[in-house]
Amino acid sequence: MTLPQSVKAPASAVLLTLMPSLFVLLWSTGFLGMRLGAPHAEPFTFMMWRMGLVVTILLAAAAVLRAPWPGTPREAGHIAVAGLLTHATYLSGVLVAIQKGLPLGYVALIAGLQPVLTALLATGFLGERLGAMQWSGLAIGFAGVVLVVAGKTGSAPVDWPAVGSAALALAGITLGTLYQKRHCAHMDLITGGIVQFAATGAVLTVLAFAFETRVVHWTGEFIFALFWLAIVLSLGAISLLYLMIRRGAASKVASLFFLTPSVTAVLAWLLFNETLPGLAIAGMAITAVGVALVTRSPS
Repeated sequence: MTLPQSVKAPASAVLLTLMPSLFVLLWSTGFLGMRLGAPHAEPFTFMMWRMGLVVTILLAAAAVLRAPWPGTPREAGHIAVAGLLTHATYLSGVLVAIQKGLPLGYVALIAGLQPVLTALLATGFLGERLGAMQWSGLAIGFAGVVLVVAGKTGSAPVDWPAVGSAALALAGITLGTLYQKRHCAHMDLITGGIVQFAATGAVLTVLAFAFETRVVHWTGEFIFALFWLAIVLSLGAISLLYLMIRRGAASKVASLFFLTPSVTAVLAWLLFNETLPGLAIAGMAITAVGVALVTRSPS
């Protein structure tokens, strides 16, 4: 039975309204999933298995749905580059930083620089322009992230190689977002995802064989983390991210990443009984104000 157009339109509007909130919630669970699985496999090995699982699922979906493949090698190349930046660089950088012992708060803080960096680069790369209100929102949002992290980490020692890994992740997700917006905005999410995750898996497999033992402890925790990250993050959250990039300015979409440290802190409090100080709660409120300013449409 086909729904009438009058029903489809409100349903689509509701989905578009809920999409940012759902993305922030799913993306925030990624830090927890990586921490859960990190003790059981080395970073490149962990990501190699994750990419293999995702590609297997997407290949099955492409066969059933007969999804269209990229029309030219050039188009496929652009899709692969965006995937290597967004997945190989970002995910590996975050996981290496976590495995080196960098507190999740510090990882979230460095990742929290993405909206500012994206806004700066989008000016030249995509020709986007932000008004005074949006720039104020970026500043307020980042200040809120700093408060959240300060309330969570206290005076934890800093491992600078781990910080470098997190900074590499920041560069990857920022450049990947911009590249996706410019060159791959209309790719099919299924077959485009196959190209991106397969390219990422190939690179990570080479790195795993070159630098790691590839030993995996197949515990219940690791299997849960692997399937959660593959299905909920790589298929769910990434698809939402690309849909939002397709429909909005890259700098405004990136501002949602300001919210992930706050949501991660709440989830860690609920799931792992981590403390949630008043300073962190104040930072969450300030961050929300900043994101509201960035994403608000000018009158």
